[in-house]
Amino acid sequence: MSVVRVWGVAVGVGVVVTLLMTLLAHSGGSTARPRPPEPEFSGPKPTVDASGADAGPATLPERPNVVLVMADDMRVDDLAFAPNLRKLIAEHGVSFENSFSPFPLCCPARASFLTGQYAHNHKVWWHDPPYGYGAFDDSRTIATSLSEAGYRTGFIGKYLNRYGLARSKVTDEPSATYVPEGWDDWRAAVEPPGDSDIHGNTYDYMDTPFNVNGRIDNGYRGIYQSDVIGDFSVDMARRFAKRRSPFFMFVNYVAPHHGIPNAEDEPDVVHDENGHELSVVTPAVPDWVRGKFDDRIDRASGVARTGEPIETDVSDKPKALQQRFQPEGDEAKAALLYATRRRAEAVYVMDRNIARLVGELQRSGAWDRTVFAFTSDNGMIIGEHGLGMTKVRAHEPSLRVPMLVTGPGLRTAQKRYDPITTVDLTATILDLADAKAPHLADGTSRVPTLVRGDQGWSTPVVTEAVFTARGRDPLFTDLRSTIGIRVSRYSYTRYRGGDAELYDLVEDPREDTNVADDPSYAAVRRALDRLWPTIKDCAGRACAPRLPKVLAAGPKQDRIDTDAYWAAIDAAYGWED
Repeated sequence: MSVVRVWGVAVGVGVVVTLLMTLLAHSGGSTARPRPPEPEFSGPKPTVDASGADAGPATLPERPNVVLVMADDMRVDDLAFAPNLRKLIAEHGVSFENSFSPFPLCCPARASFLTGQYAHNHKVWWHDPPYGYGAFDDSRTIATSLSEAGYRTGFIGKYLNRYGLARSKVTDEPSATYVPEGWDDWRAAVEPPGDSDIHGNTYDYMDTPFNVNGRIDNGYRGIYQSDVIGDFSVDMARRFAKRRSPFFMFVNYVAPHHGIPNAEDEPDVVHDENGHELSVVTPAVPDWVRGKFDDRIDRASGVARTGEPIETDVSDKPKALQQRFQPEGDEAKAALLYATRRRAEAVYVMDRNIARLVGELQRSGAWDRTVFAFTSDNGMIIGEHGLGMTKVRAHEPSLRVPMLVTGPGLRTAQKRYDPITTVDLTATILDLADAKAPHLADGTSRVPTLVRGDQGWSTPVVTEAVFTARGRDPLFTDLRSTIGIRVSRYSYTRYRGGDAELYDLVEDPREDTNVADDPSYAAVRRALDRLWPTIKDCAGRACAPRLPKVLAAGPKQDRIDTDAYWAAIDAAYGWED
């Protein structure tokens, strides 16, 4: 299964996309917008098969424009509700089948992209003080590097959690009107301090305040946030396209992250089968999109086709997970279904606004020199493993994120199976721009993979998370609860409490059976345990050691393993046959 396969329909292939749409003019006021017109696509007939096997080496322009759009908490299978992204990238670009967020939580993940470092190096461990935005040194980021390389830089949407509320680590001053170094055009959502007269917040979909180049713009009450971000992106693209210098746009949607305050019809209190409260939260959505996918979505993302939770016995899981296990009865499953539908609707609205941005890039002529990428900060667990609705876990639905790329020389449908992470994306963009990294780079540029094809899975993906302070393992010397290694076939995680998880994702793609203590996997476990101290506190090139033979996979084997993984996941979770 491709990460962009949805409802059993395989997407086609093409070479050029033309978007014909009406661009919505930006406006203030307090009246919610009516349903916007549908974007339309047209293009020539497919010229290669969807695997990209017939595509030769790509030729990318020197120092192209780069536009990166990042969603919030978006799972890979949420692409089912993004028809324009699928049309744009799946038919006219590269789909990375193995894309990961090494620290699956908003604030650390975003700090990792901005710095090119794993969380154990940038030290943004969480979203609450003292580890959220207030812990982030943003004096040197990808923006300063690109600016020094001659790029114009623009930021739109969500920054780090508590931006505006916490004080800047750089200036030690209030951050609501602070603009970090390196950004030429800054339009970031803010969380206002309690003593301010700013209304709304970053997660209020119908009343979002923005810091626009050092001034608070609070005129969006009643206007859906994704539409405001869409307006900003169209305007910024239009302005940047008028200049000769290359540009970098980083567009950040809050969708499909849950909203604050909660939606009016959101379930107030949800209980598991044991009567314990279960957290289920959703994004707000405009009225015109409500119910759009109700007929297609008949269960939560993490509930099997049979209607049952994927896993009901977690006795083989580490104690930290057993303690969080919540058996999902009818009430919980209904609430998770509701959340899945609302998230799909939020993704759909975001997708339409992304299409507007692409349309403006094409209209201005900038598209022909633009590498365009889409991803998410992290994934989301929605019912898997009896964990309810959560992230910050070293399981596939939480770690995996969409990663779609198109650009000059990449306008044919292709898949890539080499792994790519948040920090690799940073290194890749800097490589495209011929810019220096702002810090010792923990990631690896995937430009060779984009241009020449897969190189094989020869280095580990490092995973880490914080969700409990309990534990006795003396090798855990900081706040991390888990430190893990992801390779082509295996996912391995060590816990602060001394437990471990090991999954064979070919034999067990749903991660039902922990084989960490299975004698038949002893050689694999030994190899992973030897590698673990190397990556635990790694920096720079030390984060990409060559894998031993028992853990590595060449391009062909990696493709076989990954396709088998996605086929099994589709069989378990897929929406339709």
